[in-house]
Amino acid sequence: MSQLSMHTPVIDLTLSELDGAIIALDWGWSPFQEPSPLLLEAKRQLDAYFDGDLTQFNLPLKPMGTKHQEKVWRAMQEIPYGKTRTYGIVAKEIGSAAQAVGSACGRNPIPILIPCHRIVAHAGKLGGYSGDGGLYTKRALLVLEGALSIEEGFALEHAGALDS
Repeated sequence: MSQLSMHTPVIDLTLSELDGAIIALDWGWSPFQEPSPLLLEAKRQLDAYFDGDLTQFNLPLKPMGTKHQEKVWRAMQEIPYGKTRTYGIVAKEIGSAAQAVGSACGRNPIPILIPCHRIVAHAGKLGGYSGDGGLYTKRALLVLEGALSIEEGFALEHAGALDS
């Protein structure tokens, strides 16, 4: 398995590759760096994403999970950049329950590339986020994509919607 860590405006990330596909994106820095051409391309695409120059990733991904989790993760990848869907809407789309969708979001091994941050709760609430930084990170990604304005994010924070 090859790994490559990178700095981003949100947090340090580590990408992992196995057999020619990205299998994980973890929060933090790995002391075990072994870049590959695929990982360098993933870093280039993530840099472009964080610069606001890339709205869709084109990378081979191989998340490992249950059949249901994989179904949810495929549905996440269909949510366009700058848009959101609720847990309930995704659940209806794939014939599941909203709680099961939320559980699969929390187990997403390749966040950002598989955009679990684009799934939100109903009534204008963000829902949860299992990534480092929790809802602050989710809010930052949604603001970056234009799905949430800075003012909306500020209002959510001060209304207590980002409390852990």
